[in-house]
Amino acid sequence: MNALTAPSLRRHAGALWQLAKPKVVALIVFCAVIGMVLAVPGWPDPGRMLAATLGIALVAGAAAMINCLVERTIDARMRRTARRATASGELGVAETLLVALTALGLGMALLIALVNALTAWLTLATFAGYAIVYTLLLKPNTPQNIVIGGASGAMPPILGWAAMTGEVSAMAMVLFLIIYTWTPPHFWALALYRRDDYARAGLPMLPLTHGQAFTTLSILLYTVLLAAVTLLPLALQAAGAVYLLAILLLNARFVQLAARLHRHYADDSARRCFRWSIQFLTWLFAALLLDRVFFLPLSG
Repeated sequence: MNALTAPSLRRHAGALWQLAKPKVVALIVFCAVIGMVLAVPGWPDPGRMLAATLGIALVAGAAAMINCLVERTIDARMRRTARRATASGELGVAETLLVALTALGLGMALLIALVNALTAWLTLATFAGYAIVYTLLLKPNTPQNIVIGGASGAMPPILGWAAMTGEVSAMAMVLFLIIYTWTPPHFWALALYRRDDYARAGLPMLPLTHGQAFTTLSILLYTVLLAAVTLLPLALQAAGAVYLLAILLLNARFVQLAARLHRHYADDSARRCFRWSIQFLTWLFAALLLDRVFFLPLSG
């Protein structure tokens, strides 16, 4: 009987889908789409928008697969990731690499043919930054891996903006800066309550190299910095009253959680901070979109 039965194909497809980290890719695509919408007056060209979205999603999924492939030995030592198909041996190196490179090629082809060269090369640079620079060089070697490597994770709004305009504006850079500043408190909160996992994996995450108190203080300071950075769209007059109200509420909650985490550490508080960070970024970009639809200027 042929080993490639329908159930086995479904299992393989499901395992490959999980290696592509669909929840992470969904957030990447969401931020990129907001960048597309904010980049142009009116509504972006639907065809170009669809091609850019699919291209960025395919390349992001490919980067996630390469990350899982490179880290399969590390993943096998961590409870959170031990069931990944590359860590468990369910999927082999050749199979995973073939699918990842196919997704990368298809994504790049879409971007080059139907979007523009700038978006394609920026997306490829983002792929290299995450799958190679962060995964191979930064993550296993420095506790500042999240800070330095956060640049690749902050690229989606720039990719979306470039897809619609063929250039990178000041507002696109502000959106990049928001995600870049958001990344350390987001991941350090995760690293705090998963520190035993990271210790087993031998990764130099900040809670292991500098301790809990230093990490919680760093989270608080970065959260305060983030609160300041998120006001930049208002300074550029690229957002109005809807965004202002939303960002004041979002920042107040984030700073409150970070301060509580620093004062009285508990794993549950770190989990709460981590989960809020995801909601924070989602609602921030949603607020930018709503502000664009219902723009209420702050003056005049």
